[in-house]
Order: sequence, then structure tokens, then C-alpha cells
Amino acid sequence: MLSKALGSVTIGTEAIKIEIEIDISSGLPGFYIGGLAESSVKESRERVKSAIKNSGYSFPTQKITANLAPADIKKEGTGLDLPIALAVLCASGIIEQNLLLKYMICGELSLDGSIRSTRGVLPIALLTKKEGLAGIICPKDNAKEAAVVKDIEVISALHLTEIVGFLQGTNKIDPLSISVEELFKSQDIEEPDFIEVVGQDSAKRALEVAAAGSHNVLMIGPPGSGKTMLARRLPSILPNLSFEEALETTAIYSVAGLLPSEVPLITKRPFCAPHHTVSDAGMIGGGTFPKPGQVSLAHNGVLFLDELPEFKKNVLESLRQPLEDGFVTISRASTTLKFPSRFTLIAAQNPCPCGFFGEKGKTCSCTPSQIHRYTTKISGPLLDRIDIQIEVPAVAYNELSSNTQGEPSKKIKQRIIKARNIQQKRFKGLNIFSNAQMSVKEINRFCKLDNNAKKILEKTCNYLQLSARAYHRILKIARTIADLEQASQISQQHILEAVQYRSLDRKAFI
Repeated sequence: MLSKALGSVTIGTEAIKIEIEIDISSGLPGFYIGGLAESSVKESRERVKSAIKNSGYSFPTQKITANLAPADIKKEGTGLDLPIALAVLCASGIIEQNLLLKYMICGELSLDGSIRSTRGVLPIALLTKKEGLAGIICPKDNAKEAAVVKDIEVISALHLTEIVGFLQGTNKIDPLSISVEELFKSQDIEEPDFIEVVGQDSAKRALEVAAAGSHNVLMIGPPGSGKTMLARRLPSILPNLSFEEALETTAIYSVAGLLPSEVPLITKRPFCAPHHTVSDAGMIGGGTFPKPGQVSLAHNGVLFLDELPEFKKNVLESLRQPLEDGFVTISRASTTLKFPSRFTLIAAQNPCPCGFFGEKGKTCSCTPSQIHRYTTKISGPLLDRIDIQIEVPAVAYNELSSNTQGEPSKKIKQRIIKARNIQQKRFKGLNIFSNAQMSVKEINRFCKLDNNAKKILEKTCNYLQLSARAYHRILKIARTIADLEQASQISQQHILEAVQYRSLDRKAFI
């Protein structure tokens, strides 16, 4: 007897529909799985067989042939256990075929018939809606994740017998539904706030400009000056995630297997801070079946690289594509995958290996060659993609001992949201989301300067001998500063402030 069930595998962050065909015929007893099944899928034969027997059903003693179509796509993972088991029971006459094909099915089986959680359920739920199916059958632990997708039934259970009873009509399982609005409210936890940062007004202003225009930032300063403290507070002033952005981010964590069962939807912008010993595969993603790396886990959020020169050179150079394109491409012999990776890069480094070069009251123990070697570890092409470069000096005692508080993140965030709204209107229909993404064409179109601004920019470029790269970076930063002040045209003070955020360009001239 022939039966069919619908399952899915994830490739990158996308789910692909897999049609599972089961044929039970006369012949020597055996269970064969075809269709480019990898070892984890082939091992499901024993899991399915034991789960069916230990659930009280008889396992066919004839020849069983399973085909996973389309046969030219490699299948990996344990999420096909449950649909294979249900297709076998359907071929045995226990479940009706027409009812089985109404649902997308995913889940790993234990030997006793328990249904374990699996990765990538959110993309599978999105595929279910796209295919126009009635709903998805999934593990209980993944039910909330799937229920984020509207207009589909989410049927979940802890054991195989519950699903079989549901399909037979003897066991009622109410579809799970959750409120997305409540999810956003329930995860409204207190974040690190800029009000806690004492001093560093210029650095806080630079991060405000960075947040308003999605500009990447490099902070240079001695140990203990507050670089990490500032970076960890950047997400608190970024605009809230939209539902579409939350789905994108959650899908990445889902396929990576990093989504907690109690967090069905990521509603806060991620903050990723990998250690400087991270490999290029850990940063960009990789593996035989590529999984997302840190640049993708930071999608729609912040990637913080502390002690930037300590990272391996090949790791830093691999950041070029995601910084430029907003996605990362991973190529293998059998496939090429794209993972989204649109993030704000915040990098920090010391001025020298010991950290005290140029610091008042401190003695630097580094030789000129050591300082040169340290500061030139960052390549020009990578620095080219960092708009804002600022110095973060040590905080003086009188500032540390004062009782004055900084401006709260909530107030800064309001200004940033207004600036982002201006940019959304400006770039409508251009597939650009912020000033940092402007090309030369958009810069020439949208970065209009008044006469005084033109004169001061000309003098600055001639005096500092700025490159074309630095010239365009200054214009983009000045455009963001003008947006924060809700000014339609870039003026002299906007250019002057933008120049201050090109610390390395000024140092190169000096």
C-alpha cells in the first residue's frame, strides 16, 4: 500500500517542502529510505520502528520503501521522524490519507514514542502558510514558536499516540494560538541604560548618530574608559523591532537551534559579542550543512567586537561582505546559501598593546614598532566600512565622583526614531533602510549642502587631504546629524561635527 505525508527540511533560513512516500510491498522484511538522506535521516528507521512498536501499534513485517522527494535535495536533521512514522501508519491503514495531507509535520521521535523538539519550526510554519495547508503538527516544545504565524492551526503533542488519536478523531487537540502583541509586552525587560554612563558625552553623542543612521563605529581608548559599557547600551536606543524583523531574527535562531522554548519570538534587538578567539566559521557560519554564524545571529541588532586587533586577520576580512551587502554567502560543493546579516558593527580597541599610548599620567611600555604593528592589523578595506571612528579617553575623577546622571536612553531613543522616520520616507521604494546604506548615487541626490557647508567641507578636504572614501563617509554622517535636527539641508555645523567622527583620518594627516 502507498501513502504520503508532508514534511520539511531547512536550507539556510528557508524551509523546503519534502513529500514523504511510503510503499509497503511483499518481499523480504526491510526498511529502505531513499532521496539523498544523510545519516541522521537514515537513522530514523530504527527510531521510527521502535517508536511505533512501543506506542502499541504493529510495525509492518513486509518490505518498506520510503522516498523523500524531491530526491535531488540533501535531507539532514531529525525533524522527518514524525512524518515518516505517520506515513508508515497511514500505509498500514491506521490513519486516513486525505486527513494526513492537510498538515505539515515535523518532530523527532524517541524510542518510546515521545516527540522531541526540533530546529527550524518557525520557517516550517511560514512554509505551511505559504503552501495553503490547514496547519502544522509539531512537538509541544515548539508549539509557541509555530503559533507566531497567523492563520494556520498549530497541533502539538508530547507523544505519537496523541497525534494518531487526533488524526483518527478519538483524541481532541485544540489548536494553539498566541497574541503577538502580548509577546512584545511580556519581553519588555529592563535594559542597560545610558543614564548609568558617567561622562563620555562626546562618545554618547557619536553612538546616538550611529544609531540614527545605522553607522558602524570604532572606539579607541585606554582600558577602563567605558568602551564596552557604551557598546552594551546601544540596543537600548535603537528603534523597536517590527514584526517582520522579529520573524527574520527568530528564524535565524530557530535554524541554529538557539531559540529557547520559552521565547517563541525574539522581540529585542540581539547583541552579539564573540570572543576574539572565534574562528571564521563561528563568525560567518559554516559546517557541512552550514549554520548561521555570529554575523547572522546579530541580524537586526548589534555585533560588538572588543579588542578588534586581537581577532584573526582572516576573521576580520570575512566581515567585508556582510558589512557591505547585509548578507553572507556560504558556498559548498552541493549548495550555496545566503544568511541575512544586516547589523550595526561596534568595535573597540586600545591605542597600543599596553593601552596607555598618549594617556596622561600613564607610561606606555610599547615600542614604536609594536604600536605600528598593532594599529595596522586592521586593513584599509575593513576600516573603509566603518563610518565613525572616535577616541574614548579615560573619565576624570571629578566626573566619576559627581552625582549628575546622564541622559536616559528613552529620551535619546525618541530622537532616533524621528530621524529614522525621516529616512524611511526619503528612501521609500529604493530598498535602502538608513543613511549608512547610501551609495554615491544616493549621496549626490540626498546630501545637499548649503553654501557655508560647501566651503567648510572644501577647506577640510584640502587641509586634511581626505580621500574620496572619507569624503563620502563625512557626507553620510552629516546627513544623519541633520536628520536628528530634522533639517532638510546639511549646514556648516553638521559638517564640522561629522569631521570630528573621522579620528583616524585626522591622525593620518597629523
